[in-house]
Amino acid sequence: MNDPTSYRVEWADVARRDLDEICAHISKDSLTAALRLADRIEERAAALESMPYRGRVPPELERFRLQIYRELLITPFRLVYRVYGDKVVVLGVFDGRRNLEDVLLARLLSM
Repeated sequence: MNDPTSYRVEWADVARRDLDEICAHISKDSLTAALRLADRIEERAAALESMPYRGRVPPELERFRLQIYRELLITPFRLVYRVYGDKVVVLGVFDGRRNLEDVLLARLLSM
């Protein structure tokens, strides 16, 4: 039987692309920094296995009562995810210096 306090962390394809694009951009200046950042973000995401509700509801989404989404701040980035039963799905990795509403709207419009 599965331990109810253990969750499986999965990455949506778009979230994996977000991370790849961020790291590709950073690697232009420093491959080491890009690899370090990727490791740090992936470690923080993996830690959601034991405490998926540790992240806050993104303030931009809370205004719209979209409290099913959560985020971890990994300065200057924001890892946005959702818990589905015993699964945590990473939905995106965004630059925290950008307006999340604008980023999500642009993503929706490009679909």
